[in-house]
Amino acid sequence: MKRGKSYIESSKLIDSAKLYDVDEAMDAVIKAARAKFDETVEVHVKLGVDSRHADQQVRGAVVLPHGTGKTVRVLVFAKDAKAEEAKAAGADFVGGEELIPKIQNENWFEYDVVVATPDMMGVVGRLGRVLGPKGLMPNPKAGTVTMDVTKAIAEIKAGKIEYRLDKTNIIHCPLGKVSFGVEKLTENFNTLMGAVIKAKPAAAKGQYVRSCTVASTMGPGVKINQAKFM
Repeated sequence: MKRGKSYIESSKLIDSAKLYDVDEAMDAVIKAARAKFDETVEVHVKLGVDSRHADQQVRGAVVLPHGTGKTVRVLVFAKDAKAEEAKAAGADFVGGEELIPKIQNENWFEYDVVVATPDMMGVVGRLGRVLGPKGLMPNPKAGTVTMDVTKAIAEIKAGKIEYRLDKTNIIHCPLGKVSFGVEKLTENFNTLMGAVIKAKPAAAKGQYVRSCTVASTMGPGVKINQAKFM
């Protein structure tokens, strides 16, 4: 894969053989970010589990203390009083069955998170093939299937993110923006990792955190010393 001049220059700032402490890693990521926009800092955590087994799934949600720096658009499936509550709580879109054809036929995806009250999951379930692959399907573990729509919306807007394994047993999550600085990014990282460690399945054997890398949108990866998370 051919890399651009800026990426190559940024890579010179990173010691690829070194395992960095968390705050060191954040500092290195910030210094290596050279894009003209405020890059997102992401973490990629490889776990020693097998996501093909139901008892080794790692999934949940956590509110980052400093948010992600991104404005999150929330769609809520609710009706009657709960629909009014969702609107009052600041949901960007609220609706019910009438949204099904819009999403299915018009490819409408102008939202980042979908919340649903339990009584609407029969309706939302019909969108499984559409929302599922995009990671938008409401889920009780992520707190997005709930009767407390006010709390769900408030947490999402405040910086709640969902973490889950991909097919290669890696969790990919945003930690914030380069402009956050070392301290805020470190606090967000520690909060996320605390949740991931707490979610360790009882069936997981051997080393749980295999590797942990942080990188900005356009920058090179920085490896974090995962010894403290074992």
